[in-house]
Amino acid sequence: MISHPSRHCTVELQALPSRIGQVRRIVSAQLRHWHLDPLIDRASLGVTELLSNVHRHAQPDKTCIVEIELLLDRLTVSVRDHDPRLPELSDADPLATCGRGLAMVAAVSESWGARPDGDRGKVVWFILPAPSRAVAKPAQPSRRPVAEPAPVFAEVEHAGLTADARRPGHAPARSAVPG
Repeated sequence: MISHPSRHCTVELQALPSRIGQVRRIVSAQLRHWHLDPLIDRASLGVTELLSNVHRHAQPDKTCIVEIELLLDRLTVSVRDHDPRLPELSDADPLATCGRGLAMVAAVSESWGARPDGDRGKVVWFILPAPSRAVAKPAQPSRRPVAEPAPVFAEVEHAGLTADARRPGHAPARSAVPG
């Protein structure tokens, strides 16, 4: 089941290797939809590591819920499973092939943690700072009619201003050559 009202997305799944790849693609697509492309790699890596931990360690089953939520300028990614045991950050060798998942999540995120979820299991989460321009709605191009530019350009050139002053959005700057 997938739901995604404006800035919230939830996916329920069995944390099996084939499903982990699907969820990674869902998270990537959702972040693209929210114009948060700069967060895709870190969010995908983090959710992959958390789901891999559910696959390896969760008891009694591998059912879990992935939730991504954008609030203000923070993206929170969480994984809820039925195992009440909280994960521990290990001191795994950086070259080890397993046991580094939470260290990787810690390295790519602003913060992370785990909390009990009552008698239903636990939630492991991480937070990524969202680029501020991605949170705001993209500006719409102006559709105003443009006044006749010919007389204005002639006045600008006559005043000794550079060509940049003629381009919209540029402040006038004095020319180095006297006019």
